[in-house]
Amino acid sequence: MILKLILLGIVMVAVYRFLGGTTPLTSPKKEQNEGDADALEECHTCGTYVTRRESIIVKGKYYCSKECLPG
Repeated sequence: MILKLILLGIVMVAVYRFLGGTTPLTSPKKEQNEGDADALEECHTCGTYVTRRESIIVKGKYYCSKECLPG
């Protein structure tokens, strides 16, 4: 009975992973964020899209240049 439960658990995890599920142990946030440097974000002020690498981040909001920074 216990062997069946263990096998069922292994099968469920395998199906979950096959369908694209991730777990904190297999894909830490640090690795995910490194690949997102070329992702586009919209400037909070003017709406221009800029890559995360080139953007200026203030209080969690993305800005395309110093001219768009608040205040």
